[in-house]
Amino acid sequence: MTAEIAATVTALSQARARWRDRQTHRSVAAHFPRPQALALAVEQLAAALYPVRLGGFRGAVAQEDAFVAAALGQALAILREQVASECAYWSGWSAEPFDTDQPDLIVRLFAATLPDIRALTDSDVEAAFVGDPAARTVDEVLISYPGALAVLHHRIAHQLFQLGAPIVARVISELANARTGIDIHPGATIGPSFFIDHGTGVVIGESAIIGRNVRLYQHVTLGARAPLGLAPVGPRERFARHPIVEDDVTIYAGTTILGRVTIGRGSTIGGNVWLLRDVPPGSVVVQPEALILEEHRARDLFADPGIRPA
Repeated sequence: MTAEIAATVTALSQARARWRDRQTHRSVAAHFPRPQALALAVEQLAAALYPVRLGGFRGAVAQEDAFVAAALGQALAILREQVASECAYWSGWSAEPFDTDQPDLIVRLFAATLPDIRALTDSDVEAAFVGDPAARTVDEVLISYPGALAVLHHRIAHQLFQLGAPIVARVISELANARTGIDIHPGATIGPSFFIDHGTGVVIGESAIIGRNVRLYQHVTLGARAPLGLAPVGPRERFARHPIVEDDVTIYAGTTILGRVTIGRGSTIGGNVWLLRDVPPGSVVVQPEALILEEHRARDLFADPGIRPA
């Protein structure tokens, strides 16, 4: 295969050169944030946040703080390295260089948010336990529910996004997406007691704002109406293009809500609803109920050779 490998190497070199020629303002960086390293950082952060349930700590209570300190030390060291890689990348796009201690500053500020992340995640786990009769304990929710895993990743990623490490944050959110099928942009603002039940296919956009005690089911989309570049947009559409979901809202499976619309407090949105406008507080929004066909209509329907019952 020597000749084939040599030919492929040459072709790949030419492909790289063509790509780089097209990227006239491309930032050149020696390395980028690595998903594998960030996965380990999140694992250690989870261990620090929940040493027994997610970290596997089995020592005496007096030793727990030492375990947490060790997990934090490893996690923050990895984060510092990955944030430094991101800063080096963005410096190629900036008119002025970053301060040399910028990665350290971001990581120190992030570390200070961990007690808040723990409190928010506790509220999410409690909301899932209250909202799901199938949950036997809060511990079961934390260690096994995909929604809890995705929201924990989001709580971590959101803080890093706000502190100025959007690529690191996005990688962390996509790690959860790969494992759960739940896609939450790290820029989304989500209040306490947030519960995603089942979860597969949930999409929450960057500028979405979600209040307290909100519950989503699988395949819910909180999205934007038009992809940027395909339609003229002003500042509102560009920077506030996803829904606002107020407190105490439940959104059932398959619903799509697009644009900067507001779902009023205490509303219930039924399954498979398509929404492009505001919903007043306390509303119940549903699709027409499915029909049960009379026997003769059912026979007529399936008399069509193109339609057969499953």
